[in-house]
Amino acid sequence: MSQVFSEETHRNLLARIPHCTGREISDWLRTVDEGPALFRFEEKVSWLRHEHNLAYGHAKAIIHEYDLRRAARKLL
Repeated sequence: MSQVFSEETHRNLLARIPHCTGREISDWLRTVDEGPALFRFEEKVSWLRHEHNLAYGHAKAIIHEYDLRRAARKLL
């Protein structure tokens, strides 16, 4: 990851995404899950930005959240 957001910044970005995009976080996470099998963080961010016309910060927050949740599932 090229730049790390603070936890507070990450949560603030996530809170704004539904208003800015018209889609809930759960919808975006499902989109990433169903999207192409990209491995690198920045590849996923770039795909979201270009395929779905998202701002860099929003795309980065979605991918970061996706990775956090995926890691949490592995711990269970």
